[in-house]
Amino acid sequence: MTTVHDFSAIAIDGTERSLSDFSGRVLLIVNVASRCGFTPQYRGLEALYRSHRDAGLEVLGFPCNQFGQQEPGSDEEIARYCSLTWEVSFPMFARIQVNGGSAHPLYRFLKQAAPGVLGTESIKWNFTKFLVGRDGRVVRRFAPGDSPESIQDAIVAALA
Repeated sequence: MTTVHDFSAIAIDGTERSLSDFSGRVLLIVNVASRCGFTPQYRGLEALYRSHRDAGLEVLGFPCNQFGQQEPGSDEEIARYCSLTWEVSFPMFARIQVNGGSAHPLYRFLKQAAPGVLGTESIKWNFTKFLVGRDGRVVRRFAPGDSPESIQDAIVAALA
């Protein structure tokens, strides 16, 4: 059976990273953007990461420019912005596509494993979140409007 651990992605520094590196950890995978109304969620994502990383949580940020061109910068610019503006310390990856024919294979898997409202698979906007258990299986999908604070109970349950 395929799990998230079977995929790899390019880290924001340009190195390839196997998601099997996160085996045994709970993952919160988020498509992010720097110029979105939901961008302040970086603060909440970082707070979740800092609060729960010792218990086994990893937040993985995947920049995406498919929604309103809200992530137009280079990977270097995105990394600098996230670090300086939001003090992001969780792993960030190179900009990807999450929908369409060029969607990253990880996102094709995530969307199939946890469809959205009424069974739709496409990502509707920035800051859609996927909670993944320690075994690499998708537990749940959260909408962009679901704040990091509002999903903390689900994360704690997955960590238990």
